[in-house]
Amino acid sequence: MGNYFTVNMEENFKKNQEFIQSINKIKMERQIQLQYQMQERQMAMQIAKNRDTCLWFTAFYVTSATGLFTGFRRTKRPYLLMPLIPLTFVTLYYWDLAYGNKVHRIRMEAEHIMTHEADSLEWPCGLPTPSSIDLGRLDEEEKKKIHPPLLQ
Repeated sequence: MGNYFTVNMEENFKKNQEFIQSINKIKMERQIQLQYQMQERQMAMQIAKNRDTCLWFTAFYVTSATGLFTGFRRTKRPYLLMPLIPLTFVTLYYWDLAYGNKVHRIRMEAEHIMTHEADSLEWPCGLPTPSSIDLGRLDEEEKKKIHPPLLQ
């Protein structure tokens, strides 16, 4: 009778272990999906921000270029057109970033760095460990004891 009870407990334990593993797998998949969707939203916000900046900068460029060309026509001094050189480069950069394929080129370069230059991505002193985090937390508590905040 004790033998049957032990076998039954072992079967239940194995079933519970499998159930917990499947729950943990689902939880991990959900966390990965959540992080991916959050990253997508952040990228969409960044692209939208770049497009807005591009439109404002283009309006500034057109206004500046009109004024500079008007000044050049009146005075015939070529140095009035010199500010158009850097403004043109900056405007084209923002157009490429907002509406071109610059985001794809950046992604390709990032993939190249991750595959061929992985040592550049390492954190100084490696990944934080639970013990290093606890040590930092204890240090902060000790600093608060030594130097209590001034109450106002």
